[in-house]
Amino acid sequence: MNEHHIISYRKLTGIWLVLLLLTALTVAITRVELGGYKVLAALTIACAKAGLVIAFFMHMKYEGRLLRWLLFLALLTLAIFIGLTFFDVLYR
Repeated sequence: MNEHHIISYRKLTGIWLVLLLLTALTVAITRVELGGYKVLAALTIACAKAGLVIAFFMHMKYEGRLLRWLLFLALLTLAIFIGLTFFDVLYR
């Protein structure tokens, strides 16, 4: 029941390089005039990077359904609280 998933160094190195590329893309976006979409683009890239880290480096890709749903619930709760905070600041 306690299976270990071993990820090769090649795959981990590839994911690390993708994370570096996404970081460079985030820095490059700061130099482009996108107006209000600059924040949206940076947050989208940050979510993609967080997803890669959670899936591979934290081995969530290989966990059971219950733990995945608990992670989803925690992230959804965090998003709701952040959204309510922005809503409160917006309408003060």
